[in-house]
Amino acid sequence: MAKTELFDGSLQKAAAFFKVLSHPARLAIINYLIETGTCINGDITEVLPLSRTTVSQHLQELKDCNLIQGTVDGAKVNYCINTIGLEDIINVLHALAEKLEKSKSCKC
Repeated sequence: MAKTELFDGSLQKAAAFFKVLSHPARLAIINYLIETGTCINGDITEVLPLSRTTVSQHLQELKDCNLIQGTVDGAKVNYCINTIGLEDIINVLHALAEKLEKSKSCKC
């Protein structure tokens, strides 16, 4: 049993989100896809200072965490934001913020 399995599912999910979001290249990809407001079937390496292989690895990490979607279109893949995945992150942050609000009454 992995030690992460000792924690409830919501904490495991939050940790996975934060791990994926901890890399600036992945945040740049998310920002780019949000700013374009559409699916991208071009080469994202044109806007990032990284190799195609490195960008592909970051895209896969984001896709595995359901933060982006990718559909095959011939030889290319169309990538766009998965709004449901981003809403999940927002919900995790809201839950943490609520707990923080309750802890403010502590006089430690």
